[in-house]
Amino acid sequence: MKIKHSEQSRRSFLSRLSKASLLGMTGLSPALVRAATHEQPATSEPAHTFLCKPYLQYPAPGTISINWITARPCYSWVTFGTNGQLQEKAHHVTNGLVDANNRLHRIELSHLQPGRQYSYQVHSKDIVDFQPYRLTYGDTISSETYTFTAPDPHAHTVSWSILNDIHDRPASIPHLLQLQAGEPGDFVFLNGDIFDYQSDEQQIIDHLLTPAGESFSTHTPFLYVRGNHETRGKYAREWHRYFDNPGQGNYFSFTWGPVFAIVLDTGEDKEDTHPVYAGITDFDAYRAHQAVWLEQQLQSAAYKKAKHKIVMMHIPPYHAGEWHGPVHCREMFGPLFNKYKIDMLICGHTHTYGIHAPDKTQHHYPIIIGGGPKDGNRTLIKIKADPQKLVLTLLKDDGTTIGTYTV
Repeated sequence: MKIKHSEQSRRSFLSRLSKASLLGMTGLSPALVRAATHEQPATSEPAHTFLCKPYLQYPAPGTISINWITARPCYSWVTFGTNGQLQEKAHHVTNGLVDANNRLHRIELSHLQPGRQYSYQVHSKDIVDFQPYRLTYGDTISSETYTFTAPDPHAHTVSWSILNDIHDRPASIPHLLQLQAGEPGDFVFLNGDIFDYQSDEQQIIDHLLTPAGESFSTHTPFLYVRGNHETRGKYAREWHRYFDNPGQGNYFSFTWGPVFAIVLDTGEDKEDTHPVYAGITDFDAYRAHQAVWLEQQLQSAAYKKAKHKIVMMHIPPYHAGEWHGPVHCREMFGPLFNKYKIDMLICGHTHTYGIHAPDKTQHHYPIIIGGGPKDGNRTLIKIKADPQKLVLTLLKDDGTTIGTYTV
């Protein structure tokens, strides 16, 4: 056995030496070295396929963006139209260059007719070889034909559903959304902690984009704000590339029907100096910057004009203990919420659902907190608003109503 082991070691050494000689002394490429030594490539190219269904996002009034991911770098486009036709084509152009040789695809359909139904299909053409003066295409793959209704910012009514604190339990997404009872709403809002932490692209596909695509996101857009858990993990700094909120930011505002909505990114719940962050977070300054922006939104004509004024964010400033995150949110945002008289604040984070009535000494507005990830504690929040009233319904995962609140 020792002799065999030594012989194998000697052959391995000679093989490595031979490859190094071929590469270093002759200048051959690694591919030619593999051919000369009969070595097979470590990995093969992935099949040309979609990695998820197209999913809709809402970046601006009159606009829907259609996003999807392919296994191979492609040139991609969308065909779309009304009356079941696909006579129009759109692709994305950045500084004069049409997006190509990428796997994550985002294409805006703009100047849509509000309230009109559109059909669409996505297409991705494989790029086999991309040389400076010669581009070689492979096959084209195309999706099914899907439909959506173009958002109407000036609609008489608006309705939406809110999910929070799914924590890498993808089956909860279709389970909770089926509680809508045939009323899908105009959009879905994800209020943070959909994941435990960000590992890689496959996690985003498997634990969000696939269950969302199977249940709603091919025909209904979703908006998404981070929770504290989306800020964690080696892929957290890539998370934002997959989502397309109004204004293309992590915090944003929008008007839809009689509602003016403000969305804040509350960041982490511990001090920036906590050892687990290893010196690479700065959320206190980030929240302070948002507070300046928040006051500008609260002073805007759109806010003053709106019938209903709603804020959505992950970490509640109250009813969430005295951790640093809730306390700093309280300091940064709480006085502004009271001063400018928001109608409602909707949060998650605590895993303890509840409807907290206005308080004369702390929050002058109701705070609604969604539940946690475990069976029996999961919730769906439904909102429906018209010019006369806004009604929020908090549902448990078995379909029973926990409570309602009307503004």
